Amino acid sequence: MIESLPLTTARLYTFEQQRMLTNASSFFFERDERLFLVTSRHVMFDEPSKHFPDRIEIEIERSALPEPTVYRAFTPKHLLSAQHQIEIGSSLLIVGFPLGFHDTLHHMPVARHAVIASSFGLRFQGQGYFFTDARTHRGTSGAPVVIRTSDWAPIEGDLPWMLLGIHSARLDVGTRDLILDEALGLNCAWYADILLTLTES
Repeated sequence: MIESLPLTTARLYTFEQQRMLTNASSFFFERDERLFLVTSRHVMFDEPSKHFPDRIEIEIERSALPEPTVYRAFTPKHLLSAQHQIEIGSSLLIVGFPLGFHDTLHHMPVARHAVIASSFGLRFQGQGYFFTDARTHRGTSGAPVVIRTSDWAPIEGDLPWMLLGIHSARLDVGTRDLILDEALGLNCAWYADILLTLTES
């Protein structure tokens, strides 16, 4: 049996012509019979680092999967509604390809355990993101940040996960002493409800 959650994600490569630039994480989102590939913006375009790929490739090894199984996609029903309450400290998963690491036979991602590190009900400093506490690495950008559904959020079908966010980057503090102070270990995740705006017809 293959779990549905790993089938939502794909390893993403960026290129400049034939030169590979980076690898990252991505996932599928379906709305109104349209299928979207979601990742973080800086994977596709990043002015500070002069990262401007001209094409991407995604990796899905269909031949390694059972015949009826190819991918699974999150949909609007996997997004939280106003009546759902998520508390700080709630347990999450971030599913992706840290440093490109994955099951190279089946081309499946790995999951890192995380917890919500800022009040989920309040957008941090009024911005469109919240923080997670997790050990993450380069290559995780664009990964889905999910929480297992329960009785308060039943979902029909075989993907019993709520999509809370899109992992963006590790957070660091400019005033941190690189010798005396450890990194915070916090990560920025964009609220997944932005997908409703981005995928409007």
